[in-house]
Amino acid sequence: MNFPDTEKNPLRNWRFLIIYVAIAVVFGFFLFRLFSLQIINSGDLVAQAIENRTDVINIAAPRGTITDRNGYVLARNVPSYNLVITPANLPGTLPNTINGALPGPIQDIYRKLSDLVGIPVSNGMMNEDTVKNFTPCATDLGITQIVYIADTNWPYQATRIKCNIDEKTALIIQEKSADWPGVGVEVDPVRDYPTGWLTSEIIGFLGPIPAGQEDAYTAKKLVSNRDKVGFAGVEATLQDVLSGTNGEQDVEKDAAGQVMQDIGPLTSPVPGLNVQLTIDTRLQSAAKAAIIHDLDFWNANSIEPISTKAVVIALNPKTGEILALASYPTYENNRMARIIPQTYYEQLQSDPDKPMFDYAISGEFPPGSVYKMATALGILNEGVVTPDYQIEDPGKITLLQKFYEGDPGIPQDYVCWKPEGHGMVDYLHGIAFSCDVYFYKVGGGYGTEVPKGLGILRADEYAKALGYGKPTGIELPGEASGLVPTPDWKRLTIGENWATGDTYIATIGQGYVLATPLQVLESIATIANDGKYMQPTLVKDYQNSEGNTVQSFQPKQLWDITKDPMITEYDANDQPVYDLDANGNYQQEVDANGKPMFDAYGEPIYKTKKKTVAPWVINLAKEGMRMVVTDGTAEVPFDGMAIQSAGKTGTAEYCDDIARTKNLCSPGNWPAHAWYVGYAPYDNPEIAVVAFIYNGKEGSLVAAPIVRKVMEAYFELKKIDTSQGTTSETP
Repeated sequence: MNFPDTEKNPLRNWRFLIIYVAIAVVFGFFLFRLFSLQIINSGDLVAQAIENRTDVINIAAPRGTITDRNGYVLARNVPSYNLVITPANLPGTLPNTINGALPGPIQDIYRKLSDLVGIPVSNGMMNEDTVKNFTPCATDLGITQIVYIADTNWPYQATRIKCNIDEKTALIIQEKSADWPGVGVEVDPVRDYPTGWLTSEIIGFLGPIPAGQEDAYTAKKLVSNRDKVGFAGVEATLQDVLSGTNGEQDVEKDAAGQVMQDIGPLTSPVPGLNVQLTIDTRLQSAAKAAIIHDLDFWNANSIEPISTKAVVIALNPKTGEILALASYPTYENNRMARIIPQTYYEQLQSDPDKPMFDYAISGEFPPGSVYKMATALGILNEGVVTPDYQIEDPGKITLLQKFYEGDPGIPQDYVCWKPEGHGMVDYLHGIAFSCDVYFYKVGGGYGTEVPKGLGILRADEYAKALGYGKPTGIELPGEASGLVPTPDWKRLTIGENWATGDTYIATIGQGYVLATPLQVLESIATIANDGKYMQPTLVKDYQNSEGNTVQSFQPKQLWDITKDPMITEYDANDQPVYDLDANGNYQQEVDANGKPMFDAYGEPIYKTKKKTVAPWVINLAKEGMRMVVTDGTAEVPFDGMAIQSAGKTGTAEYCDDIARTKNLCSPGNWPAHAWYVGYAPYDNPEIAVVAFIYNGKEGSLVAAPIVRKVMEAYFELKKIDTSQGTTSETP
C-alpha cells in the first residue's frame, strides 16, 4: 500500500496547524478564564456570592409619642391589622402560570378569605405594567393575582392582601391559622392623633418617604415604602428625634429568598424619643372655640361673611413657651394616619382658605397699629419727642409726596382712623387712642411741630430689635420672615425710590411692612418682659421609652434690648455712626469665614455703633398699652375683666390678590385685617395672646374679644389646677 507523502502536501500540514492553534487558543482562553476567576477576581466573586446568600433585615424602631405639657396624648402609635399571605407556605404547589389550576385547598382558602375581607378571588388582567406598578393594599387585583406576583418575586415574604382590617376579622384569621397555612395577620403600628383637627397645625402628619429624598433617608436606615416620615408640624421638624434608629439583622437566605439562619449579632432598634410639648390642649381648645364662636357671630350678623381665616397664639412672655397656637381653618390629620387620601388631599389643596397653610407662622400680613409699639419705643429713646409733648391731631394732614431731593412733590392726604381727629395728644394717649396722625408726625416729622421725625432707618432698627423681619426659630416648618422695608429694598425689589409717604405709613405698620402673627406676639411679649426677647418654643422636654427625661426645656433669652446693643446709632444727617479702629479707620464687617462683606451695590459694609433702649422707655410703652384697655381703643371689650391686662389694637388695611378679585381695593376704602395683642397680669405677665382675623375689619370689635376669652380661660384653668394641686404643670 502506498501512503501519500505528507511532506509533499503542504496544504494538509497547514490544516493541522490551524486546528492545533485553535485548540490551543480555546484551552488557553479557558485556562486564563479559570485563573482569572479563581485567582485574580476571587475576592470580588466571593463577595458577590456572600451578597447573594446574605441579606440585612431592617427592623423598624417604634416612633416616639407626642404629649402636651400636662401629659395629654397628641400623637401615638396604635396597631393596624393587615391580612398577609406567604406563598411558599400555602398548601400544595402553586401553578407557574396565572392561568394554571389552583390546588383545591388553596382555592378553598381564597374563597373563604374573599368572603371575610371583601377581596375578590380573581380580578384584573396580568401584564408587565401590572406587575411593575403593583403596590400592596393599593391595587384592584384579586387574591389570585396578588399571590402570583408575590410567589414569582418573593415567595417566602409575607405580602399584604388587605390593609387595616378590623380587630375582630384579625382574630378570626389568627384562629384559622392551623387550617389556613400561609395566611396570617401582620400588626403594623400607625399614627393616631387623639386631638385631630384641634392640634393638627402643631402636630402635622406622616407620609411615605418622598422619592427625591430617598437616598437621604436610606442613609438614616429608613426603608422606602415601609417607614413614614413627618410631612408637617413637629412630626416633620422633630423627625430625627421621634423616629429613633432602625435595627438590623444579618441573615443567610437560599436562592428562593427563604431565611436559613442568622449570621451576625442583632442590632436592636432604638425607639424614638417621646416629646412633651409646651402647649396646653385645654387652652388650645379654648382658643379655637373662641375663633369659631366669634367668626360665626360676625359672619351671621353681616350682609356677607366677613372672614373664614383667623389665628390665635398664646405664650408665656417670661419663658417663650407656646401655650396655644391655633390657625383656622385647619385639617383633620387623622385622615392622613394610614395613607394620604388623594381626594381629601386635593380637596385641601383646592380650598381657597388653604387649610394646610399655617397662618400663625407662615402668613405675612400688614400688622397695622400693633406695629406702632416699635415706633413708640424709638421716638422716646431717640428724643424725637418727650412723653408730655402734645401733638395736634385734626383728623387729616397733607404732605408733599416726594421721591427724590428737589422733587416738587404731589400733595397727599394722610388721615386718622377717627375722621374728626383726637385733638391734642401726648405720648400715652397716642398709644391708648392709636392716633394715626400722632404717629405720622413723630415717625416722619411735621414742620415746626416735629422738626425731625424718627425716620425709616431708625424705625426699622427698633422694629428689628423687637423681632420683626426674621423668623423666630419656632419648631415648625415653613416659618416666614416678614418684611421690614428699607429704601434699598424698595429700589432693588420694586425699582422705585423711597417716597416721603412710605415713611409715614411704615411707622404705623402699613405700606410695605409685613409680619407674621407670631412676630407680632413676640414684639409685645418682649416689651411686657421688660425688653427681654425669649426664644419661642413648642418643646418642653424629651423622654426615652422608659419615661426618663433626657433633655428638658430651659428658657432661652436671645437678647435684652435694654442691655444688648441692638440699634444702630445715626448722626444728625441720618447717616450711620461707624466704629473706628485704633488708627481711626472704619472697621469693616466680615462674615463667618473672616471675609469682608459688601452690600447689594458692591460697597463695603462697616461696623456701626450700636445702642440700647432705656428701661424707662419700655415702662412708658407698657403704661401706654395699659391705657389702651382702661381708657383707649380696647376699653369696651375688656371692661370688667377681673385680671388687669395691657395690649394694643390694630386695624390693618390691605390689598392682596383676594381683595383685588373682589374689586375691594378702592382708594380710601380698602378692606382691613383685625389685630389685637395683649398680656396679663399687667404688673407680672404670665400670658401674652395675639388674635388675627383676616378681613376682620376692626381689631377692637373682632380680635380683642377673642384675646379676652383666651386670657380668661387661662386664668380659670390655672385656678382649677391650683385647687387640684397640679400647679407644677402651669407655665
